[in-house]
Amino acid sequence: MSSTAIYTLFFVFFFFTVAAFSLLINSILLRFVKTLGTKNQPGATVRWSSQTKPAIGGLSLFIIFFISFSAYSTVFDARDVFENMRIIGLLAAGTIGFLIGLTDDAYNTKPLLKFLAQVVCGIVLVSSGSQIEFFGNEYADALLTVVWTVGIMNSINMLDNMDGIAASVSSFVMIAAIGCLLSVGGYTSVDFTVILGVLAALAGFLFFNWHPSSMYMGDTGSQFLGTVLAYIGIHYCWNAEGITDGAGAWYGLAALVSVFLMPLIDTTVVTVNRLRRGQSPFVGGRDHTTHHMYYFGLTDGQVALIYCILSLVAVSGYFILINFVSAVAYSVIALYIAAFFAALAFFFILVEKNQKRRGYVQ
Repeated sequence: MSSTAIYTLFFVFFFFTVAAFSLLINSILLRFVKTLGTKNQPGATVRWSSQTKPAIGGLSLFIIFFISFSAYSTVFDARDVFENMRIIGLLAAGTIGFLIGLTDDAYNTKPLLKFLAQVVCGIVLVSSGSQIEFFGNEYADALLTVVWTVGIMNSINMLDNMDGIAASVSSFVMIAAIGCLLSVGGYTSVDFTVILGVLAALAGFLFFNWHPSSMYMGDTGSQFLGTVLAYIGIHYCWNAEGITDGAGAWYGLAALVSVFLMPLIDTTVVTVNRLRRGQSPFVGGRDHTTHHMYYFGLTDGQVALIYCILSLVAVSGYFILINFVSAVAYSVIALYIAAFFAALAFFFILVEKNQKRRGYVQ
């Protein structure tokens, strides 16, 4: 049997084993934990659902995150983990994201504390070699990396506003990274095993999070996932690593708006509209693009399905970009960026029309 066949069997076995373990651990946690991260308590941020449900999904994601590193170290070379600063940085930043999320779910911490922890996650990624290369200036790129990390961590947190949304969108981002690694023969890398493991964990979590859900991922999950997705965005979008040599900033930007289409659109629409109303973009509300789809008459499940379809289309565009488009095809790159702004404009118009029709819903 060839080495490729052996690796394929291992990863298939690994994925389904981890997915089954995610189902098991979430069912166990659901049985014993009923109040962790329930934001429906007095004085806390009101969730979309009127029911109080435990926000414990992030625990299984983080556990499997570490199991994935252990699995790689056992099957491949442990030195690729423990002697690789970039991977150690991912481990450290992911752990910080998990801990601040867990603290927030347990104690409903101040937004400033969460923000500072997000900044630290960005600094850890920069200092360990995961830095965006966009401006060509080390300090400007380091600042952009921190802003990107903070932004995507908040974006995934904001997307965790309706059953199945954050987990589904995050899954498609990871599918994009896995597809990229497969296209360049990177299936023996640490990144591949870890991303595949977290994707399998999300599959197990979605069993409980799809509408009607029995649990949320909470800040424990969204802050951890946001850190991992920020890392993915740096290496497989911004820097287009392993895709096209010397791809350049605009190629990476086109990849970014494809893979992160829905998080970028929802965060931008919500942030701009809240600032226009004189509100803080960091305070929760029922004014997300998902909510406005519901106000137009769609069910929670239909909204999640639409987000999945849009994410699938976006990721398909990413695969076309990295496999068939040259880094110097500026007209095609411009088309990708223009398509993003067209989609953004569509959602702005949708929200604006809905607000005029119904009035703003808090």
